[in-house]
Amino acid sequence: MRRPRSVLAWAALAVAAVAIVPFLANDYWLNILIFCGLYGIMAVGLNLLVGFTGQISFGHNAFVGLGAYASAILTTRLGWPAWPALGAAMVVTALAALAVGYPTLRLRGHYLAMGTAALGVIGFVLFSEMEWLTQGFMGISGVPPLALGPWTLDTPGRFFYFTWTVLLLLCYGSARLVSSRAGRALRAIRGDEVAAGALGIATTAYRVKVFVLSAVIGAIAGSLFAHWVTYVSPEPFSLALAIQLLVMLFIGGVGTIWGPIVGSSLFTIVTELTSRYQAYSQLVFGVLLVAVLIFARRGIVGELTARLRPRSARSQGTTAAGEGAD
Repeated sequence: MRRPRSVLAWAALAVAAVAIVPFLANDYWLNILIFCGLYGIMAVGLNLLVGFTGQISFGHNAFVGLGAYASAILTTRLGWPAWPALGAAMVVTALAALAVGYPTLRLRGHYLAMGTAALGVIGFVLFSEMEWLTQGFMGISGVPPLALGPWTLDTPGRFFYFTWTVLLLLCYGSARLVSSRAGRALRAIRGDEVAAGALGIATTAYRVKVFVLSAVIGAIAGSLFAHWVTYVSPEPFSLALAIQLLVMLFIGGVGTIWGPIVGSSLFTIVTELTSRYQAYSQLVFGVLLVAVLIFARRGIVGELTARLRPRSARSQGTTAAGEGAD
């Protein structure tokens, strides 16, 4: 129980920091931080699959796009309210992930990476070519914003609070999951799937369940994206999104609780700061990723955690020695 409590303490500190941001930032930076939160939600879902289960995936963009398109189609064409549309998007994405999860997750290693990459490509092709449903590259406009009671989440300040609240709750929920019995099974699968199966862990069932959960969290982010931008088109949900999410995880720290937030925020802010220099933006990210892989192989959060643990352990040992001498 120590780990969830420590995560809760850090989450409380993060909530306090988030609470004062709208008073310090203008609408331009609030909009950037909203996208940091949206990408962070996507990365949290992917981290459950990649970081805690050890299953690589290049198809997360398909589930994010499915959530966005489901909300957009249901609200603009069928007249659904925004919240039921978001719930339906989660259900549709869960069913789609369950349908493709069983055959795809039977693959291993490079074959699994190629299979999930194909899934991401198929998703983008469907979004762009099914014009009778998705309007193709023309996109779907007029997606209504979300509302909480009398408050419509159509201003940067309100949507910033909402997005980051969802993100922090998902981080705490992932911490609780990882420290639970199911989380220990997931870490065992990541360590050695054959050994985990020999110990009686239903490896296939766990892998499919976390795959579906990861997809649903991605759908939440996609739906929130649609309701904030109020426009959906295929471009944001190409295979490049899946690669960017993996880069975010590696920069922030794969298999850490706070890594997705750090990685997505750093990636999004650097992207915005280098937007004036399109020719050099990819170079900047290449240098950043290589630097992280060389000097912080566990990511920023993972490296900081590893460096801080020995100090705390030594301090505890010194305290215990002093108490023994007394």
